[in-house]
Amino acid sequence: MLRRNVCSEKSAYDSLVKSYLRKSDPADAKAALDSMIENGHLPDSSLYRSVMESLFEDGRVQTASRVMKMMLEKGVTDHQDLIAKILEALFMRGHVEEALGRIELLMQSGIAPDFDSLLSVLCEKGKTIAALKLLDYGLERDYKIDVSSYEKVLDALLTAGKTLNAYSILLKIMEKGGVTDWSSCKDLIKSLNEEGNTKQADILSRMIMGKDKQVDSKKGNKRAAAAY
Repeated sequence: MLRRNVCSEKSAYDSLVKSYLRKSDPADAKAALDSMIENGHLPDSSLYRSVMESLFEDGRVQTASRVMKMMLEKGVTDHQDLIAKILEALFMRGHVEEALGRIELLMQSGIAPDFDSLLSVLCEKGKTIAALKLLDYGLERDYKIDVSSYEKVLDALLTAGKTLNAYSILLKIMEKGGVTDWSSCKDLIKSLNEEGNTKQADILSRMIMGKDKQVDSKKGNKRAAAAY
């Protein structure tokens, strides 16, 4: 009897959430979903999606993000397409720390978001500081990011006149061994000098010279080994 009552109660919550969704009332649908979870009932994966989608389409991005958080915390890791849209919208609206928190939760759940795609979109749409923070976050945690994404962020920062930001993130990229094309580095050195940041320009020049010497040394060793 108890089991039947529990199932009946879950079904009632499910119907209530769906009724609000049919009425295009995402706020009440979310409230009903909250009550459902608080009373110990785990919503189906599809119900999470329906509520998130309804909130997102209504412009309630942060509320959709909170539903996403609840879903992930309950071990439901479906709907990556919608999750990607919510993450992008959070970054675009300036909710950077919240977006990074959701990425952390995704990674803890064994899911890696597409950093390269996110960085590309943010750079294209002029959200350079959001792109900078996302790249910095990824570098700190050694996440896999394509070298081309480094270049996009550096170029976007230079175009926006954020030279010192570009300098700081480039040092981190170099520490991780991520730079293979020095064109952005040379552009940055020029900008640093033009803005009077000669100390930073000198440091970067010396680092590049050191890297060039390492490359030349390796090439020389390879030639010597081949001759031997």
